[in-house]
Amino acid sequence: MQDGTLLAAVDLGSNSFRLEIGRVEHGHIQRIEYLKETVRQGSGLDEDRNLTPAAMQRGWDCLARFAERLAGFAPGQVRVVATQTLREAKNRDVFIQRGNEILGHPIDVVSGPEEARLIYQGVAHLLPQSDERRLVVDIGGRSTEMILGQQFTPTAVASFRVGSVAWSTRYFPEGQFTQQAFMLAEIAAKAVLDEALATYRRDAWDVAYGSSGTAGAVGEILSSAAGGTPGLITREGLDWLLAQMLQARSADRVRLEGLKEDRRAVIGGGISVLRAVFDLLRIDQMHVAQGALRQGALYDLLDRERPATDLRSATVRGLMQRFAVDVPHAERVARVACALFTAAAPAGSEPAARKLEWAALLHEVGSRISHSDYHRHGAYILEHTDAAGFSLPELHRLGLLVMGHRGKVRKLEAGIDDPVLALQLMCLRVAVALCHARRDPDVEGIALQLDGHRCTVRARPGWAATYPQSAHLLRDETIAWQKTPWEFVAELP
Repeated sequence: MQDGTLLAAVDLGSNSFRLEIGRVEHGHIQRIEYLKETVRQGSGLDEDRNLTPAAMQRGWDCLARFAERLAGFAPGQVRVVATQTLREAKNRDVFIQRGNEILGHPIDVVSGPEEARLIYQGVAHLLPQSDERRLVVDIGGRSTEMILGQQFTPTAVASFRVGSVAWSTRYFPEGQFTQQAFMLAEIAAKAVLDEALATYRRDAWDVAYGSSGTAGAVGEILSSAAGGTPGLITREGLDWLLAQMLQARSADRVRLEGLKEDRRAVIGGGISVLRAVFDLLRIDQMHVAQGALRQGALYDLLDRERPATDLRSATVRGLMQRFAVDVPHAERVARVACALFTAAAPAGSEPAARKLEWAALLHEVGSRISHSDYHRHGAYILEHTDAAGFSLPELHRLGLLVMGHRGKVRKLEAGIDDPVLALQLMCLRVAVALCHARRDPDVEGIALQLDGHRCTVRARPGWAATYPQSAHLLRDETIAWQKTPWEFVAELP
């Protein structure tokens, strides 16, 4: 990516939505603009875990304001990341569909471990380089992420369903602060976080960093109101802060320099979770990090523009190894599928070609579980695995391609309406058919063309007679695509 290119990251958090714009300069990203709005979607989940209409509207209104600033940004220059609230919301598709239309860029709902990985990247890129072993803790609105790492490499990532918005709603519903409420909130947080002890024990890291909202808010209060060291949170400081909360007795009566209004309603829950983390992991002091999820998303955008450093490719190779995929055959299918797609797709389809390549490499990832239903098991694996670098929609897309690469296509239902997905799937299915003998196929003169909703595969004269089984499989594709919006024709003289 050229120096001077602008990149933007949108972080749809449970408490706040944030927009960060940076300029690429010699492999680094220099902040140009930062916008933040308190949306509190996390408190807009009802008892059935659906976002209320009011919560969705608050989010859409914010996205509309962000969209005005993002006008003119190309698709590869923007990453929109959604976290725990949209992971939980049963009606998230409603919010996402409208949000995509408003922003003009797709919203990626990331898994908890992927969120943790991006957080670490954001923190690490804004810290001086050293060999220190780092513990990074990010207390968000509805989840808390923990990461161990050195330099730019995370070695352990985890996400826990505990956060400032959720805990404030549950234990301080009227904003009332009592000793009993804080005690119950800390006990409950420790119960959720207890499994972190085995991995994030005190001898596994040298320096602790706190990222994002809660850590930043507490650090600012301790520095401004208590005269603490700027950017440092201590046990003593947390004890002092708890005493101030109890003395005020309610959130609206807290008068502390450094406490911003957008944090007032969730400060009780945030302090409870932070104190639980300090106690569990035996932390004496924590440095407030400058980097966070949005910076990690920006650097991830930068890496995605360089295929050699795209983490997703390494993740795919890792899955192939873990599930004992036949690598030569997978690579053979990927080569043929991508060649067909590149010839048939319009200019600018490189990202779709890369996703097709990954799907082809993983099309037999479920074979170790079942021979007859391996495509279904493969799709399940991709839908439910923690795959570093991938968002949940990306994994869903790969799952659709793996599911649809054999059998009737109509089983994909609504997903097959997408012309890009349809073309990817046609190329993958044709490649699987051509490679059925598990050796390099003769593809000279083979061409695939998509015209409207009609896909035509052509071969040179005499090819079908030379390869009768391959020709039979291609003609069968006509039947496989029936009862879908697409027509498949095999012209094999």
